[in-house]
Amino acid sequence: MLAAVLGASLVGCSSTGGKRAADARKAQAEAAGKATVSTPRWTFAMVTHSGDGDTFWDIVQKGAQEAAEKDNINFLYSKNDEGQQQAQLVQAAIDKKVDGLIVTLAKPDAMKDVVKKAVAAGIPVITINSGSAQSKEYGALTHIGQDETIAGEAVGEELNERGRKKAVCVLHEQGNVGHEQRCAGTRKTFDGELQNLYVDGTNMPDVQASIEAKLQTDRAIDAVVTLGAPFADTAVRAKASARSKAEIDTFDLNPKVAAGLKDGTLGFAVDQQPYLQGYEAVDLLWLYRYNADVLGGGRPVLTGPQIITEDQAAQLEDYTRRGTR
Repeated sequence: MLAAVLGASLVGCSSTGGKRAADARKAQAEAAGKATVSTPRWTFAMVTHSGDGDTFWDIVQKGAQEAAEKDNINFLYSKNDEGQQQAQLVQAAIDKKVDGLIVTLAKPDAMKDVVKKAVAAGIPVITINSGSAQSKEYGALTHIGQDETIAGEAVGEELNERGRKKAVCVLHEQGNVGHEQRCAGTRKTFDGELQNLYVDGTNMPDVQASIEAKLQTDRAIDAVVTLGAPFADTAVRAKASARSKAEIDTFDLNPKVAAGLKDGTLGFAVDQQPYLQGYEAVDLLWLYRYNADVLGGGRPVLTGPQIITEDQAAQLEDYTRRGTR
């Protein structure tokens, strides 16, 4: 009987200790930013159309990298804002025989053949941010991001609520279909007049000069909508130089945008949650490799749009400082 009792006691201790030890190891791994899964060390590549200095893509990368650490993924990132060069980077990832591929389709015509080539090579592809209309056609598992037309429509409705009558939509990357869709969506729902203004987004002094000239030429403009967070601050400076009373609104968040919303320098921002786009893209590729799971049911997985105003800015400011919103 004593032996039976001792045996039962030892089994109980072993069972409890094993679970506690496993939980402790998991907690330590999470705290150290290490993998919490035991799946193979797969390699995923992300290739985007980002230009230099675009803080939006820093947030996307942060989300992707943190998911990769959790999922035991070797994460590779590359970028080029020219369509043909971006396609070449995708080809380089194919040549490396990566286990998964994440791409943006801002310039879908340039990306079509190489994305189809990746799919034909047996590499699962997820598209993010731009190209939701082409994602399924090119063979991607799903698309993660916001619907740019719907986001633009939300901007037009917000401008109406604010009583705006004449607005400028500042496009900083010519040929980007997502940017065109944002402005077209805004025009669709905005009751006032909307004009497109094309600028060279790689040259901030030129961006400021172009917006300033537009505001000086037409004093009736009462709203300027920029399509990326870094351009909002430039538009604010242009407004001051032009002595304009136009409201500055923007797509996307960063610490300066959050601060501008709080102090009233900016009217509102449209958040598409870039951290979530990067994180979910890696996570969904991992789920597909591990368990053949696919989210979306053939439809895009939406991460936005969310209109952010002064009321929400304080709540999100800490997140923008740490680089996740």
